[in-house]
Amino acid sequence: MEKRIYEAWKGRNKFLLGGRLIFGPDAGSILVSASMIIVPVIIFCNFIGRHLVHEFPSYNAGYMIVVAPFLFTIYVLILLLLTSSRDPGIVPRNTHPPEEEFRYENSVSNEGGGNKTPSLQFPRTKEVIVNGVSVRVKYCDTCMLYRPPRCSHCSVCNNCVERFDHHCPWVGQCIGLRNYRFFFLFVSSSTLLCIYVFCMSALYIKILMRNYDGTVWTGIRESPLAVVLMAYCFIALWFVGGLTGFHLYLISSNQTTYENFRYRADNRINVYDQGCAGNFKEIFCTKIKPSRNKFRAFMQEVHRPPPPATSRESGAEDSGPEDRRIKVEDDMDFGGDLLKISQRHDVKDIINSRHHNPSEFDSVLGSDRHAMNSNLHESRNYVAQRQGYR
Repeated sequence: MEKRIYEAWKGRNKFLLGGRLIFGPDAGSILVSASMIIVPVIIFCNFIGRHLVHEFPSYNAGYMIVVAPFLFTIYVLILLLLTSSRDPGIVPRNTHPPEEEFRYENSVSNEGGGNKTPSLQFPRTKEVIVNGVSVRVKYCDTCMLYRPPRCSHCSVCNNCVERFDHHCPWVGQCIGLRNYRFFFLFVSSSTLLCIYVFCMSALYIKILMRNYDGTVWTGIRESPLAVVLMAYCFIALWFVGGLTGFHLYLISSNQTTYENFRYRADNRINVYDQGCAGNFKEIFCTKIKPSRNKFRAFMQEVHRPPPPATSRESGAEDSGPEDRRIKVEDDMDFGGDLLKISQRHDVKDIINSRHHNPSEFDSVLGSDRHAMNSNLHESRNYVAQRQGYR
Protein backbone atom coordinates (compact mmCIF):
# COMPACT_ATOMS: atom_id res chain seq x y z
CA MET A 1 0.00 0.00 0.00
CA GLU A 2 1.34 3.41 -0.96
CA LYS A 3 2.29 5.77 1.81
CA ARG A 4 1.34 9.40 1.97
CA ILE A 5 4.03 12.03 2.29
CA TYR A 6 3.23 12.87 5.91
CA GLU A 7 3.59 9.18 6.87
CA ALA A 8 7.21 9.12 5.67
CA TRP A 9 8.08 12.69 6.66
CA LYS A 10 11.74 13.03 7.65
CA GLY A 11 11.23 16.02 9.92
CA ARG A 12 10.23 15.77 13.56
CA ASN A 13 6.74 17.12 13.00
CA LYS A 14 3.56 15.52 14.30
CA PHE A 15 0.50 15.21 12.08
CA LEU A 16 -3.18 14.98 12.97
CA LEU A 17 -6.37 14.38 10.98
CA GLY A 18 -4.63 12.45 8.25
CA GLY A 19 -1.93 15.04 7.59
CA ARG A 20 -4.29 18.03 7.56
CA LEU A 21 -2.71 19.54 10.68
CA ILE A 22 1.05 19.75 11.18
CA PHE A 23 2.59 20.47 14.57
CA GLY A 24 6.10 20.69 15.91
CA PRO A 25 7.71 17.95 18.01
CA ASP A 26 6.83 19.85 21.21
CA ALA A 27 3.13 20.12 20.33
CA GLY A 28 2.15 19.27 23.93
CA SER A 29 3.09 22.80 24.95
CA ILE A 30 -0.03 24.05 23.14
CA LEU A 31 -2.19 22.54 25.88
CA VAL A 32 -0.13 24.34 28.50
CA SER A 33 -0.46 27.66 26.68
CA ALA A 34 -4.19 27.17 26.18
CA SER A 35 -4.72 26.35 29.85
CA MET A 36 -2.80 29.48 30.87
CA ILE A 37 -5.36 31.47 28.88
CA ILE A 38 -8.57 29.58 29.67
CA VAL A 39 -8.17 29.07 33.43
CA PRO A 40 -7.69 32.78 34.37
CA VAL A 41 -10.63 33.80 32.16
CA ILE A 42 -12.92 31.20 33.79
CA ILE A 43 -11.90 32.41 37.24
CA PHE A 44 -12.52 36.00 36.22
CA CYS A 45 -15.98 35.35 34.76
CA ASN A 46 -17.20 33.23 37.71
CA PHE A 47 -15.81 35.16 40.66
CA ILE A 48 -15.36 38.73 39.46
CA GLY A 49 -17.19 39.41 36.20
CA ARG A 50 -20.61 38.28 37.37
CA HIS A 51 -20.42 40.75 40.29
CA LEU A 52 -19.72 43.60 37.90
CA VAL A 53 -22.74 42.93 35.69
CA HIS A 54 -25.06 44.99 37.85
CA GLU A 55 -22.69 47.94 37.99
CA PHE A 56 -23.64 48.83 34.40
CA PRO A 57 -27.40 48.27 34.26
CA SER A 58 -28.25 50.53 31.30
CA TYR A 59 -29.18 48.52 28.20
CA ASN A 60 -27.81 45.41 29.89
CA ALA A 61 -24.28 46.64 29.16
CA GLY A 62 -22.99 44.87 32.23
CA TYR A 63 -23.33 41.49 30.55
CA MET A 64 -20.62 42.50 28.09
CA ILE A 65 -18.13 42.38 30.95
CA VAL A 66 -18.53 38.58 30.91
CA VAL A 67 -19.33 38.04 27.22
CA ALA A 68 -16.41 40.11 25.89
CA PRO A 69 -13.59 38.12 27.53
CA PHE A 70 -15.34 34.86 26.65
CA LEU A 71 -15.51 35.73 22.93
CA PHE A 72 -12.04 37.24 22.93
CA THR A 73 -10.62 34.08 24.50
CA ILE A 74 -12.11 31.99 21.69
CA TYR A 75 -10.49 34.36 19.18
CA VAL A 76 -7.09 34.01 20.90
CA LEU A 77 -7.36 30.20 20.94
CA ILE A 78 -8.18 30.17 17.21
CA LEU A 79 -5.06 32.25 16.55
CA LEU A 80 -3.05 29.83 18.68
CA LEU A 81 -4.34 26.90 16.62
CA LEU A 82 -3.64 28.67 13.31
CA THR A 83 -0.11 29.41 14.44
CA SER A 84 0.62 25.92 15.70
CA SER A 85 -1.15 23.65 13.21
CA ARG A 86 -0.17 25.01 9.81
CA ASP A 87 2.89 24.69 7.64
CA PRO A 88 5.15 27.60 8.66
CA GLY A 89 6.84 27.62 5.25
CA ILE A 90 8.78 24.36 5.12
CA VAL A 91 11.01 23.99 2.04
CA PRO A 92 10.65 20.46 0.58
CA ARG A 93 13.77 18.34 0.81
CA ASN A 94 15.65 17.09 -2.23
CA THR A 95 16.21 13.38 -2.73
CA HIS A 96 19.77 14.04 -3.95
CA PRO A 97 22.11 17.04 -4.12
CA PRO A 98 21.65 19.48 -7.03
CA GLU A 99 24.00 17.93 -9.59
CA GLU A 100 24.37 21.10 -11.63
CA GLU A 101 26.41 22.46 -8.71
CA PHE A 102 28.94 19.57 -8.70
CA ARG A 103 32.51 20.35 -9.61
CA TYR A 104 35.71 18.34 -9.64
CA GLU A 105 39.15 19.22 -8.40
CA ASN A 106 42.31 17.18 -8.86
CA SER A 107 43.75 15.71 -5.71
CA VAL A 108 46.97 13.72 -5.37
CA SER A 109 46.32 10.06 -4.71
CA ASN A 110 48.20 8.27 -1.95
CA GLU A 111 48.76 5.30 -4.24
CA GLY A 112 50.70 5.37 -7.47
CA GLY A 113 53.24 7.97 -6.45
CA GLY A 114 51.56 11.19 -7.51
CA ASN A 115 48.77 10.17 -9.89
CA LYS A 116 46.02 12.77 -9.75
CA THR A 117 42.46 11.52 -9.34
CA PRO A 118 39.33 13.67 -9.46
CA SER A 119 37.69 14.42 -6.11
CA LEU A 120 34.07 15.58 -5.77
CA GLN A 121 33.71 19.12 -4.47
CA PHE A 122 30.52 20.98 -3.61
CA PRO A 123 30.22 24.75 -3.15
CA ARG A 124 28.92 25.56 0.31
CA THR A 125 27.49 28.94 -0.67
CA LYS A 126 26.33 30.77 -3.77
CA GLU A 127 25.23 34.27 -4.63
CA VAL A 128 21.66 35.29 -5.51
CA ILE A 129 20.28 38.72 -6.36
CA VAL A 130 17.65 40.23 -4.02
CA ASN A 131 16.33 43.72 -4.87
CA GLY A 132 19.42 44.36 -6.95
CA VAL A 133 21.81 43.35 -4.16
CA SER A 134 23.91 40.19 -4.11
CA VAL A 135 23.01 37.96 -1.15
CA ARG A 136 24.90 34.83 -0.16
CA VAL A 137 22.82 31.72 0.55
CA LYS A 138 24.09 28.55 2.20
CA TYR A 139 23.76 24.90 1.30
CA CYS A 140 21.87 22.67 3.76
CA ASP A 141 23.38 19.20 4.08
CA THR A 142 20.26 17.79 5.75
CA CYS A 143 17.73 18.99 3.15
CA MET A 144 20.27 18.83 0.27
CA LEU A 145 19.34 22.23 -1.14
CA TYR A 146 20.48 25.82 -1.26
CA ARG A 147 18.32 27.69 1.21
CA PRO A 148 16.28 30.53 -0.24
CA PRO A 149 17.07 34.02 1.12
CA ARG A 150 15.95 34.48 4.76
CA CYS A 151 15.55 30.72 5.10
CA SER A 152 17.16 28.80 7.95
CA HIS A 153 17.19 25.23 9.23
CA CYS A 154 15.34 24.68 12.50
CA SER A 155 17.24 22.24 14.69
CA VAL A 156 14.09 21.43 16.70
CA CYS A 157 11.79 20.52 13.81
CA ASN A 158 14.64 19.46 11.48
CA ASN A 159 13.25 21.46 8.55
CA CYS A 160 14.33 24.41 6.45
CA VAL A 161 11.75 27.18 6.93
CA GLU A 162 11.25 30.20 4.67
CA ARG A 163 11.60 33.58 6.38
CA PHE A 164 12.52 31.76 9.56
CA ASP A 165 11.85 33.91 12.63
CA HIS A 166 12.32 31.50 15.54
CA HIS A 167 11.00 28.27 17.04
CA CYS A 168 8.44 29.17 19.69
CA PRO A 169 8.16 26.57 22.49
CA TRP A 170 4.86 28.09 23.69
CA VAL A 171 3.08 27.31 20.43
CA GLY A 172 5.17 24.22 19.67
CA GLN A 173 5.94 25.30 16.10
CA CYS A 174 8.40 27.22 13.98
CA ILE A 175 7.43 30.79 13.18
CA GLY A 176 8.03 31.51 9.52
CA LEU A 177 6.64 32.87 6.30
CA ARG A 178 3.17 31.30 6.48
CA ASN A 179 2.27 31.71 10.18
CA TYR A 180 4.10 34.85 11.34
CA ARG A 181 0.99 36.97 10.87
CA PHE A 182 -1.08 34.67 13.11
CA PHE A 183 1.71 34.50 15.67
CA PHE A 184 1.85 38.28 16.01
CA LEU A 185 -1.95 38.53 16.25
CA PHE A 186 -1.93 35.80 18.91
CA VAL A 187 0.70 37.57 21.01
CA SER A 188 -0.88 41.02 20.66
CA SER A 189 -4.39 39.68 21.39
CA SER A 190 -3.12 37.90 24.49
CA THR A 191 -1.66 41.22 25.59
CA LEU A 192 -5.04 42.93 25.21
CA LEU A 193 -6.76 40.11 27.12
CA CYS A 194 -4.31 40.46 29.99
CA ILE A 195 -4.88 44.20 30.12
CA TYR A 196 -8.66 43.71 30.18
CA VAL A 197 -8.61 41.17 33.03
CA PHE A 198 -6.13 43.28 35.01
CA CYS A 199 -8.22 46.44 34.67
CA MET A 200 -11.52 44.76 35.50
CA SER A 201 -10.03 43.07 38.55
CA ALA A 202 -8.67 46.41 39.75
CA LEU A 203 -12.10 47.97 39.16
CA TYR A 204 -13.74 45.27 41.27
CA ILE A 205 -11.38 45.97 44.18
CA LYS A 206 -12.18 49.67 43.91
CA ILE A 207 -15.93 48.92 44.03
CA LEU A 208 -15.41 46.77 47.12
CA MET A 209 -13.52 49.60 48.78
CA ARG A 210 -16.43 51.94 48.05
CA ASN A 211 -19.08 49.51 49.25
CA TYR A 212 -17.29 48.77 52.51
CA ASP A 213 -15.90 52.25 53.05
CA GLY A 214 -12.51 50.73 53.56
CA THR A 215 -8.99 50.86 52.32
CA VAL A 216 -7.18 48.82 49.69
CA TRP A 217 -6.63 46.08 52.24
CA THR A 218 -10.36 45.83 52.73
CA GLY A 219 -10.88 45.17 49.04
CA ILE A 220 -8.04 42.65 48.98
CA ARG A 221 -9.52 40.85 51.98
CA GLU A 222 -12.96 40.68 50.37
CA SER A 223 -11.70 39.33 47.02
CA PRO A 224 -8.24 37.73 47.16
CA LEU A 225 -8.81 36.11 43.73
CA ALA A 226 -8.92 39.57 42.17
CA VAL A 227 -5.45 40.26 43.53
CA VAL A 228 -4.17 36.90 42.27
CA LEU A 229 -5.50 37.64 38.80
CA MET A 230 -3.95 41.10 38.83
CA ALA A 231 -0.57 39.65 39.79
CA TYR A 232 -0.85 36.92 37.16
CA CYS A 233 -1.77 39.39 34.40
CA PHE A 234 1.00 41.76 35.45
CA ILE A 235 3.61 39.04 35.09
CA ALA A 236 2.12 37.83 31.79
CA LEU A 237 2.19 41.36 30.44
CA TRP A 238 5.96 41.47 30.82
CA PHE A 239 6.16 38.45 28.55
CA VAL A 240 3.44 38.86 25.88
CA GLY A 241 3.54 42.66 26.08
CA GLY A 242 7.30 42.66 25.63
CA LEU A 243 7.00 40.29 22.67
CA THR A 244 4.36 42.51 21.10
CA GLY A 245 6.55 45.59 21.35
CA PHE A 246 9.63 43.75 20.08
CA HIS A 247 7.82 42.33 17.05
CA LEU A 248 6.30 45.71 16.25
CA TYR A 249 9.87 46.96 15.95
CA LEU A 250 10.85 43.96 13.80
CA ILE A 251 7.89 44.45 11.48
CA SER A 252 8.55 48.18 11.08
CA SER A 253 12.15 47.45 10.03
CA ASN A 254 11.34 44.21 8.13
CA GLN A 255 13.56 41.96 10.21
CA THR A 256 13.17 38.55 11.73
CA THR A 257 14.16 37.56 15.24
CA TYR A 258 16.90 35.34 13.79
CA GLU A 259 18.32 38.17 11.67
CA ASN A 260 18.14 40.66 14.53
CA PHE A 261 20.14 38.50 16.92
CA ARG A 262 22.56 37.08 14.35
CA TYR A 263 23.42 40.16 12.31
CA ARG A 264 22.91 42.90 14.88
CA ALA A 265 26.62 43.70 15.15
CA ASP A 266 27.37 43.42 11.40
CA ASN A 267 25.77 46.74 10.43
CA ARG A 268 24.79 45.23 7.11
CA ILE A 269 22.26 46.83 4.78
CA ASN A 270 18.74 45.44 5.09
CA VAL A 271 17.83 44.70 1.48
CA TYR A 272 14.27 43.73 2.48
CA ASP A 273 13.29 47.05 4.08
CA GLN A 274 10.45 48.74 2.13
CA GLY A 275 9.79 51.54 4.57
CA CYS A 276 7.60 51.35 7.66
CA ALA A 277 4.26 51.44 5.80
CA GLY A 278 5.44 48.99 3.15
CA ASN A 279 6.75 46.59 5.78
CA PHE A 280 3.44 46.51 7.66
CA LYS A 281 1.59 46.07 4.37
CA GLU A 282 3.79 43.09 3.50
CA ILE A 283 2.98 41.32 6.77
CA PHE A 284 -0.74 42.07 7.13
CA CYS A 285 -2.11 42.95 3.68
CA THR A 286 -0.49 40.46 1.32
CA LYS A 287 -1.84 37.06 0.44
CA ILE A 288 -0.23 34.17 2.30
CA LYS A 289 1.63 31.91 -0.09
CA PRO A 290 0.30 28.36 -0.46
CA SER A 291 2.23 25.54 1.14
CA ARG A 292 4.98 23.98 -0.94
CA ASN A 293 4.21 20.58 0.59
CA LYS A 294 1.26 18.34 -0.19
CA PHE A 295 1.38 16.22 2.95
CA ARG A 296 -1.65 14.12 2.00
CA ALA A 297 -0.40 13.26 -1.49
CA PHE A 298 0.84 9.76 -2.19
CA MET A 299 4.57 9.26 -2.44
CA GLN A 300 5.98 8.70 -5.90
CA GLU A 301 8.97 6.53 -6.55
CA VAL A 302 11.92 8.74 -7.37
CA HIS A 303 14.55 7.35 -9.75
CA ARG A 304 17.80 8.88 -8.77
CA PRO A 305 19.99 9.65 -11.79
CA PRO A 306 23.44 8.04 -11.93
CA PRO A 307 26.24 9.96 -10.23
CA PRO A 308 28.24 12.36 -12.41
CA ALA A 309 31.02 10.67 -14.32
CA THR A 310 34.59 11.30 -13.23
CA SER A 311 37.29 12.33 -15.65
CA ARG A 312 38.39 8.69 -16.02
CA GLU A 313 34.85 7.77 -17.05
CA SER A 314 34.24 10.67 -19.44
CA GLY A 315 34.71 10.51 -23.20
CA ALA A 316 38.06 10.60 -24.98
CA GLU A 317 37.57 14.22 -25.89
CA ASP A 318 37.16 15.09 -22.19
CA SER A 319 39.98 12.89 -20.90
CA GLY A 320 43.20 14.38 -19.70
CA PRO A 321 46.76 13.63 -20.88
CA GLU A 322 47.20 10.98 -18.20
CA ASP A 323 44.14 9.05 -19.39
CA ARG A 324 45.18 9.26 -23.05
CA ARG A 325 48.65 7.97 -22.19
CA ILE A 326 47.18 5.00 -20.34
CA LYS A 327 44.92 4.21 -23.31
CA VAL A 328 47.83 4.33 -25.79
CA GLU A 329 49.91 2.05 -23.58
CA ASP A 330 47.05 -0.43 -23.35
CA ASP A 331 46.64 -0.40 -27.15
CA MET A 332 50.37 -0.88 -27.66
CA ASP A 333 50.43 -3.82 -25.26
CA PHE A 334 47.49 -5.38 -27.03
CA GLY A 335 49.11 -4.87 -30.49
CA GLY A 336 52.38 -6.29 -29.23
CA ASP A 337 50.68 -9.42 -28.01
CA LEU A 338 49.07 -9.98 -31.40
CA LEU A 339 52.43 -9.42 -33.13
CA LYS A 340 54.12 -12.01 -30.93
CA ILE A 341 51.38 -14.48 -31.67
CA SER A 342 51.60 -13.95 -35.43
CA GLN A 343 55.43 -14.19 -35.47
CA ARG A 344 55.86 -17.02 -33.03
CA HIS A 345 56.04 -19.75 -35.73
CA ASP A 346 56.48 -19.87 -39.45
CA VAL A 347 53.83 -21.71 -41.43
CA LYS A 348 56.30 -24.46 -42.44
CA ASP A 349 57.41 -24.82 -38.82
CA ILE A 350 53.83 -25.20 -37.80
CA ILE A 351 53.20 -27.93 -40.45
CA ASN A 352 56.42 -29.79 -39.60
CA SER A 353 55.67 -29.49 -35.92
CA ARG A 354 52.27 -31.00 -36.52
CA HIS A 355 53.81 -34.09 -38.29
CA HIS A 356 56.62 -34.60 -35.79
CA ASN A 357 54.98 -33.60 -32.56
CA PRO A 358 51.19 -33.15 -32.75
CA SER A 359 50.87 -32.52 -29.03
CA GLU A 360 53.33 -29.63 -29.16
CA PHE A 361 51.48 -28.17 -32.14
CA ASP A 362 48.17 -28.34 -30.32
CA SER A 363 49.61 -26.82 -27.17
CA VAL A 364 51.19 -23.92 -29.08
CA LEU A 365 48.11 -23.33 -31.14
CA GLY A 366 45.92 -23.62 -28.04
CA SER A 367 48.02 -21.15 -26.12
CA ASP A 368 47.96 -18.75 -29.05
CA ARG A 369 44.22 -19.07 -29.36
CA HIS A 370 43.78 -18.57 -25.63
CA ALA A 371 45.97 -15.44 -25.67
CA MET A 372 44.18 -14.05 -28.71
CA ASN A 373 40.72 -14.76 -27.28
CA SER A 374 41.55 -13.17 -23.95
CA ASN A 375 42.99 -10.07 -25.59
CA LEU A 376 40.06 -9.80 -27.99
CA HIS A 377 37.68 -10.18 -25.05
CA GLU A 378 39.45 -7.42 -23.17
CA SER A 379 39.41 -5.20 -26.26
CA ARG A 380 35.68 -5.71 -26.75
CA ASN A 381 34.99 -4.91 -23.10
CA TYR A 382 37.15 -1.80 -23.37
CA VAL A 383 35.34 -0.58 -26.50
CA ALA A 384 31.89 -1.32 -24.99
CA GLN A 385 32.87 0.49 -21.82
CA ARG A 386 34.07 3.54 -23.76
CA GLN A 387 30.85 3.66 -25.79
CA GLY A 388 28.74 3.30 -22.66
CA TYR A 389 30.37 6.26 -21.05
CA ARG A 390 29.82 8.35 -24.14
